[in-house]
Amino acid sequence: MGNKKKDNSNYIVQGGILAAASVIVRVIGMLYRVPVTRIIGAVGNSYYSAAYEVYSMMLLISSFSLPLAVSKLVSARMAKGQVKSAYKIFRCTLVFALVSGGVAALLIFFGAGFFSETLVNTPQSKLALQVLAPTILIVAIMGCLRGFFQGMGSMVPTAVSQIAEQIINAAVSIGAAYMLFSYGTKLDNLLGTETAAYAYGAAGSTLGTGMGALAGLLLLIFLILAYRRTMRRKMESGRKEREESMAQIYWLLLVTILPVILSTAVYNLSGIIDQGIFKHLMEYKGIESMKIDELWGIYSGEYKLLTNVPIAVASAMASSTIPALTMARVARDRREMRRKTGNAIRFVMVICIPCAVGLSVLTAPILTLLFGQEEYTATSALLLQTGSISVVLYGMSTLTNGILQGMDKMRLPVIHAAISLALHVGLLVGLIMLTDLGIHAVVWANIFFAFLMCVLNSRSIAKYMRYRQEVLRTFLVPIAASALMGLAAWGVYHGLYAALGSNTLATLVAIVVAVPVYAVALLLLKGLKEEEILAFPKGRTLLRVMKKLHLM
Repeated sequence: MGNKKKDNSNYIVQGGILAAASVIVRVIGMLYRVPVTRIIGAVGNSYYSAAYEVYSMMLLISSFSLPLAVSKLVSARMAKGQVKSAYKIFRCTLVFALVSGGVAALLIFFGAGFFSETLVNTPQSKLALQVLAPTILIVAIMGCLRGFFQGMGSMVPTAVSQIAEQIINAAVSIGAAYMLFSYGTKLDNLLGTETAAYAYGAAGSTLGTGMGALAGLLLLIFLILAYRRTMRRKMESGRKEREESMAQIYWLLLVTILPVILSTAVYNLSGIIDQGIFKHLMEYKGIESMKIDELWGIYSGEYKLLTNVPIAVASAMASSTIPALTMARVARDRREMRRKTGNAIRFVMVICIPCAVGLSVLTAPILTLLFGQEEYTATSALLLQTGSISVVLYGMSTLTNGILQGMDKMRLPVIHAAISLALHVGLLVGLIMLTDLGIHAVVWANIFFAFLMCVLNSRSIAKYMRYRQEVLRTFLVPIAASALMGLAAWGVYHGLYAALGSNTLATLVAIVVAVPVYAVALLLLKGLKEEEILAFPKGRTLLRVMKKLHLM
């Protein structure tokens, strides 16, 4: 019984570790994008975003699903004690990654002109896209290594490598963006052009992505070599098993990967489709290209940058939940599947809801703190206030995608994403052509897309798992606690700003005050139980502190 209880809470601990790492990674990502944005500006951010969207699309098609597929197949074999099969699956996926990642990298490098001009209508992003191309192969191999460790039940190697990757990424991005932007400025002065500085600055920023990925890969290679001896011992002491053939493994890999590729591709293609539609239609309406690039740079470089930080928690929780649900499904323990699902959703909502409220309440102060007083701060602030709800919706839809995949309902996220994307595109075109919303149309269309995904995914989970969503502690209590937190943060900020006149100090103090206010309100409203707190990383210490403060 003790072992089962330990196993039941372990996926939350591992998910918490990965979530913490993902938040750290996104925070580092947000912080380094601030100086990069100040170097390359909104237009440079638009070129960077165009290149990154194409890169992300190719990554999705070639290798993004590998970590999930490897972790799913390896965890299923380990649940049955088939250690040799688990290791053989890992070796086969490495070969798959080399081929798929290599082909995609070559396609992006040599097809950069076509992708940048035709697909995203941003020819100036060609250089940044070519710089990004080799990263696809690096990330493909890295995904296999991360998936293997996740399938073995450990998220620590993934977490550590993600942090190392992002630190190197930040350092190289800032340095390379500065140097190449300066070089591009000299070219502009020499040739009488206007865009070389932004194009070279964006390419410098993408160089950091590649160097960071290489650092993460080298760290994982070191860890896998160190783990080989332990793996050999497990294989020698493991039960006798009928080994699967290479053909069977590659077939399993394809069967697992293809639905994931389709669901993640359709789910994430909205970014590249949005960019293409927005730029083409705004151009059609007579808006000049530099203004269009500026608006998209604000959206991608500020709005998306800030909203993506809390969504990382949902993504990390999904990565942890999939192997856990797979093991429960293999054991045919439907009750355990429902319990894991409920805990994962609650964990994500407890994080995402206050983040959405915090972003909404302190929108302008946070933007001013990070990016300074800019001519387009008012536009950024309105985007963020409008789209803060998308933090909750994207968090929920990302997690429920992972839950359906862990249930082995691989086709459903594909169908749901396709339906949502089709309706999303129709709404986006209508809003841009029939209204003067401009870049705000993209935010509204994305809110609609995420909402549809939540509804469709939740209905399927309820149907196939016979799962009934608990509402009070999962949604209502975090909303009430977040409302109290929002009032406290708003009051502290405006009080301090009126007294001291310092936006930086007022914003930082308001954020520091908001965290304990939310935590205390959540506990007083009985939002978390003792066993749920114990399942968090350092849960025992947290519970002891809470009991001393008479919060539990």
